[in-house]
Amino acid sequence: MSPEGNPAVWRAPIYSPDGRYVYVLSNRDSETLRLWRGELSNGTWQAITGETDDLESFALSPDGRTIAAVFDSTTSSRVELLDANTFKVRWAPKLPAGQLVPRPPAWRPDSSEVAFSLSSLRTFADVFSVNARTGAVERWTKSEFGAFDPDSLPEPEIVKWKSFDGLTISGVLYRPPARFTGPRPVIISIHGGPGGSSSRERPRYQGRSAYLLNELGIAIVFPNVRGSWGFGKAFGRLDDGLKREDSVKDIGSLLDWIETQPTLDKNRVMVTGVSYGGYMTYAVAEMYSSRLRGALAAAGISDFISYLATTDPTRPEDRRAEYGDERIPEIREFLTRISPVTNASKIRIPLFIVHGANDSRVPPAQAEDMARSVRSNGVPVWSTIYGDEGHEFWAKPANNNFWFYSWITFIKQYLLN
Repeated sequence: MSPEGNPAVWRAPIYSPDGRYVYVLSNRDSETLRLWRGELSNGTWQAITGETDDLESFALSPDGRTIAAVFDSTTSSRVELLDANTFKVRWAPKLPAGQLVPRPPAWRPDSSEVAFSLSSLRTFADVFSVNARTGAVERWTKSEFGAFDPDSLPEPEIVKWKSFDGLTISGVLYRPPARFTGPRPVIISIHGGPGGSSSRERPRYQGRSAYLLNELGIAIVFPNVRGSWGFGKAFGRLDDGLKREDSVKDIGSLLDWIETQPTLDKNRVMVTGVSYGGYMTYAVAEMYSSRLRGALAAAGISDFISYLATTDPTRPEDRRAEYGDERIPEIREFLTRISPVTNASKIRIPLFIVHGANDSRVPPAQAEDMARSVRSNGVPVWSTIYGDEGHEFWAKPANNNFWFYSWITFIKQYLLN
């Protein structure tokens, strides 16, 4: 809560070296995260940054004189070095477009330089730094890409479409190289979350997914459906509770948009997602089965009621704020009605289910029950439960490789043929 009693996020507090102030990220009195400074002697707060862009992260220099602020400018991160006394911008260094990781930036002990990693379509978490005295940018590393040439891929595009209720939804579209002609097959990849700072897609390094672009000629769309992070508090609440299926309808409107694009093949579309994206994949496959070639759901919720009863005991209260409180009869009936396992008979396309046996967030019974239910439809169901993995089932190299190779096989058989 803010001092006035309004709900707000408060995170990443840092004390000034002299102990007079605390700096913190908060969306108090605004839709976006801003940097605030609290004076410990009297409890007053002052906003340092404006509401134009979300503040992703920040780092106060060891001498307390400079703030390295990292802003979310929709398609890229933007860095500014701020004077900690006047809050004015000292330097706004020119950096390649991309996302800064990890958070927050790291200062030299003498406060002369701040460093961070930058990830983009052509930069795999390479290290850059900014000189605090001159604003000069220095690149420290240049990752190897092996035989793959990232310059062969077109720049990612921010695409937008109107959803069923007129709301504008956006996403990131990656196209294959120009040597692939004609309308391209499409994979819709839905992020997890749904809330939280990692629940957002922006242009980034594609890693092994570049194989799908560069070798198989598939276009990939990463949508930011309602509820995604980074578009303000109101946008983030648009899928809460009884509005859960509105985010699924956002994907239906994306399918409508794909139909209008001459460079994309509306007859060859597949959907995939991990964690909450796994739930979305199930739900999209049920609601729009006739418009899809296949679906891959990983670590996804298939039954909200049993999920809330069996997930890690530290999670239900937080998840109830997002999905609704199943202890309320009206909410329980709704969650039962929209749960993918309830609607499994509507899936008429090949389905690939992947899960970790040690997943404490989304227990593996969610995958097993869904696979059993969909198989009765007479459609192909592939299922892999990794006995030595948790929620992020790709942690071990052997499992990671098997998962990707099997995913490629599934794509070739059901999307490309």
